[in-house]
Amino acid sequence: MHAPVSPRERATVAAEERGFGWFGIARIGLVQAAIGALVMLVTTVLNRVMVVEIGLVAAIPAGLVAWHYAVQLARPLWGHGSDRGGGRTVWIIGGVAVLGAGALLATQATILMGSSFVPGFVLAVLSYSLIGAGVGAGGTSALAMLASGVSPRRRAAAAAVTWIMMVAGIVAAAFSVGALLKPFSYERLVLVSGGLALAMLALTVFATFRLERQAGRYGHAAEGGEAPGFKAAIAEIWQEQAARRFSVFIFVSMIAFSMQDLILEPFAGLVFGMEPGESTQLGGQHQGGILIGMIVAGIGGSAFAGRLPGELRLWVVAGCLGSALALAALGAAAMHGPGWPIGINVFVLGFSNGVFAVSAIGAMMGLAGAGRTTREGVRMGVWGASQAIAFGLGGLLGALGVDIARQIMAHDGSAFRFIFAIEAILFVIAAGLALRTTGTSAVPQTGSARDSEVFA
Repeated sequence: MHAPVSPRERATVAAEERGFGWFGIARIGLVQAAIGALVMLVTTVLNRVMVVEIGLVAAIPAGLVAWHYAVQLARPLWGHGSDRGGGRTVWIIGGVAVLGAGALLATQATILMGSSFVPGFVLAVLSYSLIGAGVGAGGTSALAMLASGVSPRRRAAAAAVTWIMMVAGIVAAAFSVGALLKPFSYERLVLVSGGLALAMLALTVFATFRLERQAGRYGHAAEGGEAPGFKAAIAEIWQEQAARRFSVFIFVSMIAFSMQDLILEPFAGLVFGMEPGESTQLGGQHQGGILIGMIVAGIGGSAFAGRLPGELRLWVVAGCLGSALALAALGAAAMHGPGWPIGINVFVLGFSNGVFAVSAIGAMMGLAGAGRTTREGVRMGVWGASQAIAFGLGGLLGALGVDIARQIMAHDGSAFRFIFAIEAILFVIAAGLALRTTGTSAVPQTGSARDSEVFA
């Protein structure tokens, strides 16, 4: 005979059924894929065109990308706005629309800089501001909808699913855009950019249609009432020991994670002589590795959850160390040049990045509903802002480092090897931080007890 089910257990099962099912989670994943595809266009294709085709120093596109991350420091405000506004769908669609408009303007600005640098650069600053605002408003609201609409037990798994879909979208867009840009011309670049922007906006509208009404309401979202003021929410989050410790790890690891983003395609062009379409497809191989790494870590983390002490932390450390080894191999590739199995090397780097990323994302989602009174929007905004700082700084440091090293060393391969070595060292430091990052949040939790221990 089966043991009788208690009223509390029945209530828990009912709560699980009220929230997003896997189809609803996948629809939010489509939004993430749309955002990722548009950002890919800016950070890979336009970055490569500025450096290789137009001949600008790598610091210029890196500075523009860093600026779009700086704009995202307002993520907590946008998340707080969606908390208090009572509906997140309009923030999501509006954010993707602004992002698409910014991507189109950035394409025009890139082409204009080739003939008239100052007007083109001014337009680029405006367009990258729109890109940062669109990513921040749309992405934060999508993650907040996920965190507040999925039961606590499903949050980490749901985060993995949506990020895997986001990377899948980036991979598909990279290969598609790379193929459509052959043979390369500025006219073709404008057409491809416009088509991508329209397609991703349409996908977002489709994915969010009547989605919000299907969501459950968990944590403080279920309690109703007014969300706390912005200053009070930020103060509460900063008082949490787990949040502070996790922030240090996120900052260091995401700098390492992002340093190669803006130099990988220029590296392929300058050292291996690849055309724009070829280097974009190489970026797709990197993203494909991230996708498979996320899948492996997601399945492995679920299969062994609770069986090994600090299991999630072990996945993070493995991803960091694997990334360091792959970057060391890229340093060797920089000196070897054509003939090196660059595709395999980049794929392994992506795989290790994916293992690290999905584990860190699981920790982030687990902490999303861990506050006394703060809601998911502002908390996800804080994490997003912290990540944006690291991404912007990492990309800028990588590009500036390459520019300076190329001037000093007068050899492209040596310059790239130097930067890849710095990235590898940062990943090793991040692995050490992950091993030493222990403890739980000191505040009462609104979700399961394990929510506060995802990185302990």
